[in-house]
Amino acid sequence: MIEFCNVVKNFGDKKALKGISFTVNDGEIMGFLGPNGAGKTTALNILTGYLSATSGTAKINGIDVLEKPKIVKSQIGFLPEQPPLYFDMTVKEYLSFVYDLKKPSLPKKAHIEEVCHVVKIHDVFGRMIKNLSKGYKQRVGIAQALIGNPEVLIFDEPTVGLDPKQIIEIRNLIKSLGNNHTVILSSHILPEVQQICDRIVVINEGAIVANEKTEDLIMAVSGPYKQIAKICGPEADVIKTIRNIYGVKNIEVLGKRDTDSISYYIESEERVDIRKLLFSSLAKAGYPLIGLEGVEASLEDIFISLTNRASGEDKPSKLKKGV
Repeated sequence: MIEFCNVVKNFGDKKALKGISFTVNDGEIMGFLGPNGAGKTTALNILTGYLSATSGTAKINGIDVLEKPKIVKSQIGFLPEQPPLYFDMTVKEYLSFVYDLKKPSLPKKAHIEEVCHVVKIHDVFGRMIKNLSKGYKQRVGIAQALIGNPEVLIFDEPTVGLDPKQIIEIRNLIKSLGNNHTVILSSHILPEVQQICDRIVVINEGAIVANEKTEDLIMAVSGPYKQIAKICGPEADVIKTIRNIYGVKNIEVLGKRDTDSISYYIESEERVDIRKLLFSSLAKAGYPLIGLEGVEASLEDIFISLTNRASGEDKPSKLKKGV
């Protein structure tokens, strides 16, 4: 288990972290999100022992990072945003070098072969790292993090600069690693976090603004407040009927979807569920409601909403609409 307890980090007068706390359970994949300058990298550097905290504690399996750094670091595999590769080495030479640095108790040859099998780099094992594609370099970076079979894996922006095919490959690899490791994934690619992570922690200006399971975080922001309704009836009269329903905030016509129905995007006031009133009002007016679909907020919408709210801007983000 990873424990971050009331961690503060000051750089002179600047407070990079303002007493943040979170835990990551064994076998969990946690997404760590935040805008540039939010404090993500500072937090990861404290967790991996590269920085000391001004106050508070960071622990891996109950062991304080500062009190027993060697023990803690042996339990962590870290891939920073810029993979720590030696380009004039072959993949074989590099992984052998990393093994010798970490000094794990696992059989060297068999362990390196196993790691290469997991990250699928057998076919470039004898090649110079400088001649590899960006995607393969990332795979080699992940391989060095796996040397020693650490319990905790930390990835900082692992898919930056990759093409779409490479992103999917690395994303699937990280997801599979979550079966046997505890993973922290820091990324700006929000759909990636949504697809991979069990839990999401959002940090803004050095403070945590959300810490929820992925599905709970989406529901907490979206809720039943945005709907797409397919309704039969004259457009002007239907709009007038809907506008008279308590709690309706906004309505937009999306256009005809069938020969005799029109689709409408309907947004209600926060924490007002209009679905029952919508059904009864339209039935009373004689306009059949033949379809009703909730519009789920994307992680981008949630991210913007949370960080704006934390910064005091509270500007609503526009949802993508579709049937």
